[in-house]
Amino acid sequence: MTAELNHTVVHATDKRRSAEFIASILGLEVGRPLGPFVPVTTGNRATLDFYENPGEPIASQHYAFLVPEEEFDTMIARLEAAGVTYYADPQHTDPGRTNDLFGGRGAYFDDLDGHNMEILTRPYTSE
Repeated sequence: MTAELNHTVVHATDKRRSAEFIASILGLEVGRPLGPFVPVTTGNRATLDFYENPGEPIASQHYAFLVPEEEFDTMIARLEAAGVTYYADPQHTDPGRTNDLFGGRGAYFDDLDGHNMEILTRPYTSE
């Protein structure tokens, strides 16, 4: 049997606003609330379940999204239109640039709560 990621919880100060932000950048839709979560379903059916935990500090996490090459420039344009700085590296030292790792393209950006988001067109594998 193969294991497949089904969902992950993304902590946010405003779950609706954070879900709408990432959905707008990635070209996805925000789902109907499910209990305390606001889900965004990715292309492989895994959901990002945005969750508010008032009064608790949010620890920055890293989320990487494999995106089609033909949609990458559109996503970069959405970041620019939203006034969000993107970077070629995960340390955010090379602003306004993308990378070409493993024969694809990639970029990093912060979401509304400081999570380090990544879009990439080729997976980081040895294949």
